[in-house]
Amino acid sequence: MASNDSDRAADHIPSAIKILVAGGFGAGKTTLVGSVSEVTPLNTEEVMTEASLGVDDLAGVEEKTTTTVALDFGRITISDQLVLYLFGTPGQERFWFMWEELALGALGAVVIADTRRLETCFAAVDFFERRGLPFVIAVNCFEGAHRYDVDEVATALNLPSGIPVVLCDVRERESSKEVLLALVRHVAESMAVSV
Repeated sequence: MASNDSDRAADHIPSAIKILVAGGFGAGKTTLVGSVSEVTPLNTEEVMTEASLGVDDLAGVEEKTTTTVALDFGRITISDQLVLYLFGTPGQERFWFMWEELALGALGAVVIADTRRLETCFAAVDFFERRGLPFVIAVNCFEGAHRYDVDEVATALNLPSGIPVVLCDVRERESSKEVLLALVRHVAESMAVSV
């Protein structure tokens, strides 16, 4: 009888998947993690000081007053069998050394693109391509920014075919969930191809 109870308990233990959320400075990584997390997200947002003047490029995000200095962390249950643990990376170049550690054990990544400063996501795209880690591009559609379709963004980023590009508003929970579901589908397809 104990075996039967443990079998039922095992059926209800969800699989945990580590997901990275990366992209340029001010693209919306902390906002995505916060909008979708079912727990109060852990973040390491700090007020930007004069020390960042001349170091951080604020062009296009002049109103930004805080920045992630280590990571963001959140969790979302997709189903009874699937829980995603989200790790947001810092966006500034001086913190990129942390990406290697954060990437350990990750099954996939979301690269948030800001079309006002598209070049800020190039480093994240390169990072995941070099490691062969499945990723999707989440185009954060900022108010007042020119809207591009997914094919235009894929071309501008010179993405290999098959990399999903999703338009989203990372402030909205449902929109952020759609990004994560696109990544889960992409990871599953990547795993099926490699088997």
